Amino acid sequence: MLERSLIQSTGFRNFGPVGARDGFEVRLRIPNYHGTRLSLFDGVDVTVDGEKFPYEQNRLRIRDEVYGLAELREAVDKRWGMFEWASVLVLKTGGLTPGVHRVAVTARVRYCYFPPEMHVFPVNAERIATIVMS
Repeated sequence: MLERSLIQSTGFRNFGPVGARDGFEVRLRIPNYHGTRLSLFDGVDVTVDGEKFPYEQNRLRIRDEVYGLAELREAVDKRWGMFEWASVLVLKTGGLTPGVHRVAVTARVRYCYFPPEMHVFPVNAERIATIVMS
């Protein structure tokens, strides 16, 4: 079961080999009132403890498939279902230090029924999350 909050309380962790972490991930629920095509999801800005990681560089993992921004925009036949979670993968050499962090995200959602000049709608969330020692 997913939590109501955009940023889920589980799934905040470093990834990559122990001792040489590649980055960290933040688990999200869909920032929408229904499922959507991945091509209408335009990435996620992530900020941790004031350090910003822009959506153009972050990747989205859903159902063990990883998408960069260009792949998301082309994924017209793939969907993010309402009851599925996804992880934003953020590249940061060494990952995050173990401990408590302030995490903020801005998910960028597009709606096909709005004109292009009003096309991207930001959905913001913030929470305190903890990286544990592995």
